[in-house]
Amino acid sequence: MNVKILLEYDGTNYSGWQRQKNAIAIQEVVEKAIFKVTGEKVNVIGAGRTDAGVHARGQVANFFTNCRIPVARLPYAINSHLPEDIVVKGAEVVPDDFHARYSAKAKVYTYSIYNAPFPSPLLRRYSYFFPKPLNIEAMERAAKAFIGVHDFAAFRASGSSVKSSVRNIKRLEVKKQGDLVIIEVEADGFLYNMVRIIAGTLLEVGAGKRDPEEIPSVIRSRDRERAGVTLPAHGLCLEKVIY
Repeated sequence: MNVKILLEYDGTNYSGWQRQKNAIAIQEVVEKAIFKVTGEKVNVIGAGRTDAGVHARGQVANFFTNCRIPVARLPYAINSHLPEDIVVKGAEVVPDDFHARYSAKAKVYTYSIYNAPFPSPLLRRYSYFFPKPLNIEAMERAAKAFIGVHDFAAFRASGSSVKSSVRNIKRLEVKKQGDLVIIEVEADGFLYNMVRIIAGTLLEVGAGKRDPEEIPSVIRSRDRERAGVTLPAHGLCLEKVIY
């Protein structure tokens, strides 16, 4: 049977989602836990290949198994073999043609900026600390320019090998929650480091280093040098996968 699981994890101690030869990845840890439960070597397919240090509140994955344990009990069984920073929060049987990555219609990511005079020890793993004042209204104006179907070549890291850099950003919001500024973006897909570069560009707008009105020309330029800095991975979180 094809089992779909919902995962939450703190990515701090991992080299990202995807299995690697010389580092510990979340995919590998989950596969080993499933092996201890089922006795089967499975390939766990993730919806998003989150990078080293990136977190997830709503990662989705699937794997095939002949396990006889009731699917509702599987999260409990798997979690008993997982470290505290990775948790399976749900499981269900899905059709055989379901693929966590290719069946996804959209993904939602957030990037969190801790905007206060002093850093927060409790939030240091989950947000980027920025002590100077930010103009949230300017960031909101700039965010609107990203919405829609565009070629986002200016907002991808060099070395990306995808055939097309055209993506559809369906929603991009900048929210202030206490000292946290949260950038939330929903799109049909993302380029390598795309959210972190968009967040870096919006941060520059908020800090007064960049005019919100120049964003459309930056997008049209397709020039990575025109866009903002790539913010660190630890502020990024995969919130939800939409099917």
